[in-house]
Amino acid sequence: MRSVGEITLEEARMKMKQGFGLGCTLLGAIGLTGAATAAEQITFVSQGGAYQQAQTVAILDPSAKKLGITINQDSIPDAWPAIKTQVGSGKPIWDVVDTPTGYCLRGGEQGLIEKLDFSKIPNAAAMPEAYRSPYSVSYEFYSSVLAYSQKTFPKDAPNSWVDFWDVKKFPGRRALRNHPIATLEAALMADGVAPDKLYPLDVDRAFKKLEEIKPNITVWWTSGAQSAQLLNDGEVDMEMAWNGRVSAVAKEGAKVSFTYNQGILQSTSLCILKGAPNLDTAVKFLNEAVDPVHQANLPLHIDYGPGNPKAFETSVIKPERAAQLPSEPANAAKQALMSYAWWSSPAGEAAEKRWASFMQK
Repeated sequence: MRSVGEITLEEARMKMKQGFGLGCTLLGAIGLTGAATAAEQITFVSQGGAYQQAQTVAILDPSAKKLGITINQDSIPDAWPAIKTQVGSGKPIWDVVDTPTGYCLRGGEQGLIEKLDFSKIPNAAAMPEAYRSPYSVSYEFYSSVLAYSQKTFPKDAPNSWVDFWDVKKFPGRRALRNHPIATLEAALMADGVAPDKLYPLDVDRAFKKLEEIKPNITVWWTSGAQSAQLLNDGEVDMEMAWNGRVSAVAKEGAKVSFTYNQGILQSTSLCILKGAPNLDTAVKFLNEAVDPVHQANLPLHIDYGPGNPKAFETSVIKPERAAQLPSEPANAAKQALMSYAWWSSPAGEAAEKRWASFMQK
Protein backbone atom coordinates (compact mmCIF):
# COMPACT_ATOMS: atom_id res chain seq x y z
CA MET A 1 0.00 0.00 0.00
CA ARG A 2 2.98 2.18 -0.29
CA SER A 3 2.04 2.84 3.21
CA VAL A 4 1.38 0.00 5.50
CA GLY A 5 2.37 -2.69 3.07
CA GLU A 6 5.24 -0.85 1.43
CA ILE A 7 4.52 -2.20 -2.03
CA THR A 8 8.01 -1.95 -3.23
CA LEU A 9 9.12 -5.49 -2.73
CA GLU A 10 12.16 -4.19 -4.49
CA GLU A 11 9.79 -2.84 -7.12
CA ALA A 12 7.76 -5.98 -7.48
CA ARG A 13 10.86 -8.05 -7.36
CA MET A 14 13.27 -6.21 -9.58
CA LYS A 15 12.35 -7.84 -12.91
CA MET A 16 8.63 -8.18 -12.97
CA LYS A 17 8.52 -7.72 -16.71
CA GLN A 18 10.35 -11.01 -17.17
CA GLY A 19 7.82 -13.68 -17.85
CA PHE A 20 4.89 -12.70 -15.68
CA GLY A 21 2.60 -10.00 -17.05
CA LEU A 22 0.37 -7.83 -14.92
CA GLY A 23 -2.65 -9.86 -13.93
CA CYS A 24 -1.86 -12.63 -16.39
CA THR A 25 -3.13 -15.92 -15.12
CA LEU A 26 -0.61 -18.68 -15.39
CA LEU A 27 -1.13 -22.35 -14.92
CA GLY A 28 1.97 -23.36 -13.07
CA ALA A 29 3.21 -25.83 -10.57
CA ILE A 30 0.74 -28.43 -11.79
CA GLY A 31 2.19 -31.07 -9.55
CA LEU A 32 0.42 -34.07 -11.05
CA THR A 33 2.22 -37.41 -11.18
CA GLY A 34 0.15 -38.66 -14.11
CA ALA A 35 -2.49 -37.52 -16.51
CA ALA A 36 -5.23 -37.58 -13.90
CA THR A 37 -6.86 -34.26 -13.11
CA ALA A 38 -6.27 -32.98 -9.57
CA ALA A 39 -9.43 -32.76 -7.54
CA GLU A 40 -8.03 -29.86 -5.55
CA GLN A 41 -6.64 -26.55 -6.72
CA ILE A 42 -5.85 -23.05 -5.55
CA THR A 43 -5.00 -19.76 -7.21
CA PHE A 44 -1.76 -18.31 -5.88
CA VAL A 45 -0.84 -14.66 -6.44
CA SER A 46 2.59 -13.04 -6.25
CA GLN A 47 4.52 -10.11 -7.74
CA GLY A 48 5.82 -11.71 -10.92
CA GLY A 49 9.18 -11.54 -12.62
CA ALA A 50 12.34 -13.32 -11.53
CA TYR A 51 10.98 -13.58 -8.01
CA GLN A 52 7.87 -15.53 -8.97
CA GLN A 53 9.89 -17.69 -11.34
CA ALA A 54 12.26 -18.54 -8.49
CA GLN A 55 9.50 -19.45 -6.06
CA THR A 56 7.78 -21.57 -8.71
CA VAL A 57 10.86 -23.77 -8.96
CA ALA A 58 11.75 -23.70 -5.26
CA ILE A 59 8.36 -23.81 -3.56
CA LEU A 60 5.27 -23.95 -5.77
CA ASP A 61 6.16 -26.92 -7.97
CA PRO A 62 7.38 -29.09 -5.07
CA SER A 63 4.37 -28.15 -2.92
CA ALA A 64 1.91 -28.95 -5.68
CA LYS A 65 3.54 -32.30 -6.34
CA LYS A 66 3.63 -33.28 -2.68
CA LEU A 67 0.01 -32.27 -2.03
CA GLY A 68 -1.30 -33.57 -5.34
CA ILE A 69 -2.99 -30.29 -6.20
CA THR A 70 -3.02 -27.81 -9.05
CA ILE A 71 -1.62 -24.36 -8.35
CA ASN A 72 -2.89 -21.73 -10.76
CA GLN A 73 -0.76 -18.60 -10.65
CA ASP A 74 -1.53 -14.94 -11.10
CA SER A 75 0.77 -11.95 -10.71
CA ILE A 76 0.20 -8.33 -9.86
CA PRO A 77 2.58 -5.71 -8.42
CA ASP A 78 0.07 -4.28 -5.94
CA ALA A 79 -2.48 -6.81 -4.75
CA TRP A 80 -4.21 -4.57 -2.21
CA PRO A 81 -6.79 -2.91 -4.49
CA ALA A 82 -7.68 -6.26 -6.05
CA ILE A 83 -8.05 -7.89 -2.63
CA LYS A 84 -10.53 -5.21 -1.61
CA THR A 85 -12.45 -5.51 -4.87
CA GLN A 86 -12.58 -9.30 -4.91
CA VAL A 87 -13.62 -9.75 -1.29
CA GLY A 88 -16.04 -6.84 -1.57
CA SER A 89 -17.76 -8.58 -4.46
CA GLY A 90 -18.45 -11.60 -2.28
CA LYS A 91 -16.87 -13.87 -4.88
CA PRO A 92 -13.08 -13.75 -4.63
CA ILE A 93 -11.20 -15.75 -7.24
CA TRP A 94 -7.82 -15.77 -5.51
CA ASP A 95 -6.96 -18.04 -2.60
CA VAL A 96 -3.43 -17.35 -1.34
CA VAL A 97 -1.57 -14.07 -1.81
CA ASP A 98 2.15 -13.39 -1.33
CA THR A 99 2.16 -9.71 -0.41
CA PRO A 100 3.76 -7.21 1.97
CA THR A 101 3.05 -8.22 5.54
CA GLY A 102 1.25 -4.95 6.26
CA TYR A 103 -1.41 -5.77 3.69
CA CYS A 104 -2.20 -9.00 5.49
CA LEU A 105 -2.56 -7.21 8.82
CA ARG A 106 -4.72 -4.42 7.46
CA GLY A 107 -6.78 -6.94 5.50
CA GLY A 108 -7.37 -8.93 8.64
CA GLU A 109 -8.48 -5.84 10.53
CA GLN A 110 -10.89 -4.94 7.74
CA GLY A 111 -12.37 -8.42 7.34
CA LEU A 112 -10.69 -9.06 3.99
CA ILE A 113 -8.27 -11.77 5.11
CA GLU A 114 -9.00 -15.09 6.80
CA LYS A 115 -7.89 -15.64 10.39
CA LEU A 116 -5.50 -18.59 10.47
CA ASP A 117 -5.91 -21.72 12.56
CA PHE A 118 -2.31 -22.58 13.37
CA SER A 119 -3.27 -26.04 14.61
CA LYS A 120 -3.71 -26.81 10.89
CA ILE A 121 -0.45 -25.07 9.93
CA PRO A 122 2.23 -26.81 12.06
CA ASN A 123 5.15 -25.52 9.99
CA ALA A 124 4.03 -21.96 10.70
CA ALA A 125 3.21 -22.66 14.33
CA ALA A 126 6.84 -23.71 14.82
CA MET A 127 8.11 -20.37 13.50
CA PRO A 128 8.95 -17.48 15.86
CA GLU A 129 5.88 -15.54 16.96
CA ALA A 130 7.39 -12.36 15.52
CA TYR A 131 7.33 -13.99 12.09
CA ARG A 132 3.57 -14.57 12.03
CA SER A 133 0.31 -12.89 12.90
CA PRO A 134 -3.27 -14.13 13.27
CA TYR A 135 -3.67 -13.46 9.54
CA SER A 136 -0.27 -14.14 7.99
CA VAL A 137 2.94 -16.14 7.91
CA SER A 138 6.30 -14.75 6.83
CA TYR A 139 7.27 -16.10 3.42
CA GLU A 140 10.58 -14.42 2.63
CA PHE A 141 12.79 -11.61 3.90
CA TYR A 142 14.76 -8.71 2.47
CA SER A 143 16.50 -5.79 4.17
CA SER A 144 16.94 -2.06 3.95
CA VAL A 145 20.67 -1.71 4.50
CA LEU A 146 23.45 0.85 4.54
CA ALA A 147 25.22 0.50 1.19
CA TYR A 148 28.36 2.30 0.10
CA SER A 149 30.94 2.74 -2.64
CA GLN A 150 34.11 0.74 -2.09
CA LYS A 151 35.94 3.24 -4.28
CA THR A 152 35.09 6.03 -1.85
CA PHE A 153 35.58 3.85 1.22
CA PRO A 154 38.20 1.18 0.40
CA LYS A 155 38.66 0.71 4.14
CA ASP A 156 37.02 2.04 7.29
CA ALA A 157 33.64 2.04 5.56
CA PRO A 158 30.49 3.30 7.27
CA ASN A 159 28.99 0.52 9.37
CA SER A 160 26.00 2.05 11.14
CA TRP A 161 23.39 4.76 10.77
CA VAL A 162 25.43 6.78 13.25
CA ASP A 163 28.21 6.68 10.66
CA PHE A 164 25.78 7.63 7.88
CA TRP A 165 24.77 10.73 9.82
CA ASP A 166 28.41 11.62 10.60
CA VAL A 167 29.22 13.82 7.61
CA LYS A 168 32.59 14.88 9.04
CA LYS A 169 34.02 11.43 9.64
CA PHE A 170 32.41 10.02 6.49
CA PRO A 171 32.14 12.83 3.93
CA GLY A 172 30.40 12.11 0.67
CA ARG A 173 27.15 12.26 -1.24
CA ARG A 174 24.24 10.49 0.37
CA ALA A 175 20.84 9.14 -0.64
CA LEU A 176 17.81 8.00 1.31
CA ARG A 177 14.52 6.53 0.23
CA ASN A 178 11.66 8.98 -0.22
CA HIS A 179 9.40 7.01 2.10
CA PRO A 180 9.06 6.86 5.88
CA ILE A 181 9.04 3.06 6.22
CA ALA A 182 12.55 1.96 7.26
CA THR A 183 13.80 5.54 6.95
CA LEU A 184 12.34 6.53 10.34
CA GLU A 185 13.83 3.42 11.88
CA ALA A 186 17.26 4.33 10.47
CA ALA A 187 16.99 7.85 11.85
CA LEU A 188 16.21 6.57 15.32
CA MET A 189 19.13 4.15 15.25
CA ALA A 190 21.31 7.07 14.14
CA ASP A 191 20.11 8.84 17.27
CA GLY A 192 21.17 5.97 19.49
CA VAL A 193 18.04 3.83 19.75
CA ALA A 194 18.85 0.11 19.85
CA PRO A 195 17.43 -1.98 16.99
CA ASP A 196 15.31 -4.03 19.40
CA LYS A 197 13.95 -0.94 21.19
CA LEU A 198 12.54 0.98 18.22
CA TYR A 199 8.82 0.33 18.64
CA PRO A 200 6.63 2.15 19.19
CA LEU A 201 8.56 4.62 17.04
CA ASP A 202 9.27 8.01 18.57
CA VAL A 203 8.13 9.85 15.47
CA ASP A 204 9.02 13.34 16.67
CA ARG A 205 12.54 12.22 17.50
CA ALA A 206 12.91 10.48 14.14
CA PHE A 207 11.85 13.52 12.12
CA LYS A 208 14.12 15.76 14.19
CA LYS A 209 17.05 13.51 13.32
CA LEU A 210 16.06 13.50 9.65
CA GLU A 211 16.02 17.30 9.63
CA GLU A 212 19.64 17.11 10.75
CA ILE A 213 20.78 15.00 7.78
CA LYS A 214 18.40 16.43 5.18
CA PRO A 215 20.79 19.15 3.86
CA ASN A 216 23.33 16.42 3.14
CA ILE A 217 21.02 14.16 1.14
CA THR A 218 21.82 14.46 -2.55
CA VAL A 219 18.96 12.25 -3.75
CA TRP A 220 15.75 10.98 -2.22
CA TRP A 221 15.21 7.91 -4.36
CA THR A 222 11.82 6.53 -5.29
CA SER A 223 12.56 3.14 -6.84
CA GLY A 224 14.90 0.26 -6.25
CA ALA A 225 16.23 0.62 -9.78
CA GLN A 226 17.11 4.24 -9.09
CA SER A 227 18.91 3.38 -5.84
CA ALA A 228 21.02 0.76 -7.62
CA GLN A 229 21.84 3.14 -10.45
CA LEU A 230 22.95 5.83 -8.03
CA LEU A 231 25.56 3.51 -6.57
CA ASN A 232 26.51 1.90 -9.86
CA ASP A 233 27.12 5.26 -11.55
CA GLY A 234 28.97 6.74 -8.61
CA GLU A 235 26.39 9.49 -8.11
CA VAL A 236 26.33 8.83 -4.38
CA ASP A 237 28.88 7.43 -1.97
CA MET A 238 26.48 5.85 0.49
CA GLU A 239 22.77 5.27 0.76
CA MET A 240 19.94 3.23 2.17
CA ALA A 241 19.12 0.48 -0.32
CA TRP A 242 17.64 -3.00 -0.51
CA ASN A 243 20.17 -5.77 -0.10
CA GLY A 244 19.09 -7.54 -3.30
CA ARG A 245 19.61 -4.40 -5.35
CA VAL A 246 23.12 -3.88 -4.00
CA SER A 247 24.17 -7.50 -4.43
CA ALA A 248 22.83 -7.47 -8.00
CA VAL A 249 25.01 -4.56 -9.12
CA ALA A 250 27.95 -5.97 -7.18
CA LYS A 251 27.64 -9.22 -9.15
CA GLU A 252 27.74 -7.14 -12.31
CA GLY A 253 31.09 -5.71 -11.27
CA ALA A 254 30.22 -2.52 -9.42
CA LYS A 255 32.56 -1.70 -6.54
CA VAL A 256 29.83 -1.49 -3.94
CA SER A 257 29.02 -3.26 -0.72
CA PHE A 258 26.68 -3.07 2.26
CA THR A 259 26.39 -4.05 5.89
CA TYR A 260 23.60 -5.90 7.64
CA ASN A 261 24.51 -4.09 10.83
CA GLN A 262 21.44 -2.00 11.80
CA GLY A 263 19.60 -3.13 8.69
CA ILE A 264 15.82 -3.14 8.78
CA LEU A 265 14.59 -6.69 8.19
CA GLN A 266 11.39 -6.68 6.15
CA SER A 267 9.13 -9.42 4.88
CA THR A 268 6.43 -10.50 2.55
CA SER A 269 3.87 -12.90 3.96
CA LEU A 270 1.29 -15.40 2.83
CA CYS A 271 -2.34 -14.75 3.64
CA ILE A 272 -5.68 -16.17 2.49
CA LEU A 273 -8.52 -14.06 1.13
CA LYS A 274 -11.72 -14.00 3.16
CA GLY A 275 -14.15 -16.36 1.49
CA ALA A 276 -11.42 -17.96 -0.62
CA PRO A 277 -13.06 -20.47 -2.99
CA ASN A 278 -10.62 -23.24 -2.00
CA LEU A 279 -10.08 -22.46 1.66
CA ASP A 280 -9.19 -25.92 2.97
CA THR A 281 -6.70 -26.53 0.18
CA ALA A 282 -5.27 -23.04 0.66
CA VAL A 283 -4.55 -23.82 4.32
CA LYS A 284 -2.78 -27.05 3.36
CA PHE A 285 -0.75 -25.20 0.76
CA LEU A 286 0.21 -22.44 3.19
CA ASN A 287 1.60 -25.04 5.57
CA GLU A 288 3.55 -26.71 2.78
CA ALA A 289 4.88 -23.41 1.41
CA VAL A 290 6.69 -22.65 4.67
CA ASP A 291 8.11 -26.16 4.98
CA PRO A 292 11.79 -25.71 5.93
CA VAL A 293 13.15 -27.60 2.92
CA HIS A 294 11.01 -25.73 0.39
CA GLN A 295 11.98 -22.49 2.08
CA ALA A 296 15.65 -23.42 1.96
CA ASN A 297 15.41 -23.88 -1.80
CA LEU A 298 14.32 -20.29 -2.46
CA PRO A 299 17.68 -18.55 -1.83
CA LEU A 300 19.32 -21.01 -4.19
CA HIS A 301 17.49 -19.16 -6.97
CA ILE A 302 17.26 -15.53 -5.81
CA ASP A 303 18.81 -13.19 -3.22
CA TYR A 304 16.09 -13.33 -0.57
CA GLY A 305 16.09 -15.03 2.77
CA PRO A 306 13.65 -17.75 3.78
CA GLY A 307 10.71 -16.78 5.95
CA ASN A 308 11.06 -19.91 8.07
CA PRO A 309 14.34 -19.78 10.03
CA LYS A 310 14.34 -23.58 10.30
CA ALA A 311 15.38 -23.52 6.63
CA PHE A 312 18.89 -22.80 7.86
CA GLU A 313 18.89 -26.09 9.78
CA THR A 314 18.22 -28.25 6.71
CA SER A 315 21.78 -28.27 5.30
CA VAL A 316 20.28 -27.24 1.94
CA ILE A 317 21.71 -23.72 2.27
CA LYS A 318 25.48 -23.90 2.43
CA PRO A 319 27.21 -21.75 5.08
CA GLU A 320 28.75 -19.39 2.54
CA ARG A 321 25.35 -18.77 0.95
CA ALA A 322 23.59 -18.44 4.29
CA ALA A 323 26.02 -15.71 5.32
CA GLN A 324 24.78 -13.59 2.40
CA LEU A 325 21.10 -13.74 3.34
CA PRO A 326 19.19 -11.16 5.38
CA SER A 327 17.28 -13.63 7.54
CA GLU A 328 20.24 -15.85 8.40
CA PRO A 329 20.18 -15.90 12.23
CA ALA A 330 23.48 -14.10 12.74
CA ASN A 331 22.53 -11.42 10.20
CA ALA A 332 19.01 -11.12 11.58
CA ALA A 333 20.41 -10.57 15.06
CA LYS A 334 22.23 -7.44 13.83
CA GLN A 335 19.04 -5.89 12.46
CA ALA A 336 15.75 -4.37 13.48
CA LEU A 337 12.77 -6.55 12.66
CA MET A 338 10.17 -4.24 11.17
CA SER A 339 6.92 -4.02 13.11
CA TYR A 340 4.20 -4.05 10.48
CA ALA A 341 1.69 -3.98 13.32
CA TRP A 342 2.98 -0.54 14.28
CA TRP A 343 2.99 0.73 10.69
CA SER A 344 -0.59 -0.43 10.22
CA SER A 345 -1.70 1.34 13.40
CA PRO A 346 -3.12 4.88 13.50
CA ALA A 347 0.27 6.13 14.67
CA GLY A 348 1.96 4.55 11.66
CA GLU A 349 -0.58 5.98 9.25
CA ALA A 350 -0.08 9.42 10.80
CA ALA A 351 3.68 9.11 10.36
CA GLU A 352 3.20 8.38 6.66
CA LYS A 353 1.03 11.44 6.21
CA ARG A 354 3.60 13.54 8.05
CA TRP A 355 6.28 12.39 5.61
CA ALA A 356 4.77 14.38 2.78
CA SER A 357 5.01 17.58 4.84
CA PHE A 358 8.60 16.79 5.76
CA MET A 359 9.60 16.39 2.12
CA GLN A 360 7.88 19.61 1.08
CA LYS A 361 9.81 21.77 3.51
